[in-house]
Amino acid sequence: MKPTFLNQTRPLITAMVLKSTPDAMRFTIKNSIFDGADALGVQLERLTPEFKAPEHYRSIFAAAGQRPIYVTNYRHTYNKGLTDERCMEELLRAMACGGTLADVMGDTYDPGADLELTMKGAAVARQMELIDRLHAMGKEVLMSSHVMRYIAAEQVLEIAFEQQRRGADIVKIVTAANTDEEQMENLRITSLLKRELSVPFLFLSGGTHSKIHRMIGPMLGCVTYLAVWQHDECAVPTQPTVKNAKQVRDHFDYLPDTVIE
Repeated sequence: MKPTFLNQTRPLITAMVLKSTPDAMRFTIKNSIFDGADALGVQLERLTPEFKAPEHYRSIFAAAGQRPIYVTNYRHTYNKGLTDERCMEELLRAMACGGTLADVMGDTYDPGADLELTMKGAAVARQMELIDRLHAMGKEVLMSSHVMRYIAAEQVLEIAFEQQRRGADIVKIVTAANTDEEQMENLRITSLLKRELSVPFLFLSGGTHSKIHRMIGPMLGCVTYLAVWQHDECAVPTQPTVKNAKQVRDHFDYLPDTVIE
């Protein structure tokens, strides 16, 4: 059976794929695997519209072999101007072609909601119906809230509990850190999420002081690294390379010592 993002014994290294053609996506997937990626993150919003078709999805996913595939279809890039209904139907179509984990934004069906987490009853009900559809397909669901600013631990936990309540298999929250103090607090919040949640989570940050959080967050409980094969014009600058993430994960001695008296 193909591995999934759940029930892993150590954090996965997921290589995010941000390319505009199936060929470029396949090349990136292969090179990421050669560098040590355990999983792939295919960002459909980056694929030009003429390639949004099942035959292309199947060919892209096939390049991952037996590695699990995380799929996003956010509103930006080539999806700009499209409705959430259309973006989510395309996500469903792609998942049917071999995706493992689907990303459902926390403000789906209510674009622009504060903290990227709608609290409108009708939108929440539709999100939960979408999650049920994905689960009925045998897929896993990640709910994401890209806050993109520093927020206190209490707010992070509120978002996480609400995403969990809606049926997400994995909670994802992206905040920010622009000082050493904010970065250290985000590390503490990571430990809080591990203690308080009953589902896996991915807590990330952007900003000027985010690299330490992204590198050791998985050791504190995050389910995966989000990495890139290389830092080119498409890559997210704060995401580490697959090679660097693998070096840290595999060689950083971070577990507490066992003292024998």
